[in-house]
Amino acid sequence: MPEQLWFTAILNHLFAAPVTALLRMLHVEPKFPNAPIPNSAAMEVLVVVFLIALFALIRSRLSVENPGGLQHMTEVLTGFVADQAHEIIGHGSEKYVAFLGALGFFILTCNLLGLVPGFESPTAVAVVPLGCALCAFFYYHAQGFRAHGIAYLKHFVGPIWWLFIIMIPIEIISHLARVLSLSVRLYANMFAGDMVTFVFFSLVPVGVPVVFMGLHIGVALLQAYIFVLLTMVYLSGAVADEH
Repeated sequence: MPEQLWFTAILNHLFAAPVTALLRMLHVEPKFPNAPIPNSAAMEVLVVVFLIALFALIRSRLSVENPGGLQHMTEVLTGFVADQAHEIIGHGSEKYVAFLGALGFFILTCNLLGLVPGFESPTAVAVVPLGCALCAFFYYHAQGFRAHGIAYLKHFVGPIWWLFIIMIPIEIISHLARVLSLSVRLYANMFAGDMVTFVFFSLVPVGVPVVFMGLHIGVALLQAYIFVLLTMVYLSGAVADEH
């Protein structure tokens, strides 16, 4: 049996059989049929449930005359994302704020989860940042096709049509490298942050680790911001009127 966090153990106890059956239907044999849900997946489920509950709570308490602290915080963060999107993407950026905001909240919550005893940051496991990067990758390409139709493929040809034999492979590699860049940057920083915090908690359990927890929070905020910012840049290039 793999090492499981308490929340992972609960999920595996409740859902191991159906998850294992689903994986086998997809011709994937789990390494541990009695515990097919890894810690990273369990932490992602926890983050999604937490965010849904948080936003439902905020929605139920929306007030123009007397907004609460959670509403203020959410409005500030959403407004920040909207302002950044408008500066980078330009006209029509408001239609992308929902995705960008959800992506940012998800990554930030995942990054910070490791500071809570009994949990770990799912973004410190390589497959989670890769999944986020693939979501961003497919989203900005989908929006590119939505904005330009089949003409979006001209973006891969380059400004001089007769160089398409050279430009198409270069553009494909460039776009795939974006996935690698997004995922490796987030994974490496969060994995290193978790390891540093864990080591200092083990060596000096009082006082000193607080400093590294502060650094971890700073890294978590910065990496979530960079991830969303780069997604905006890629999205801007995909939906721009001129390529």
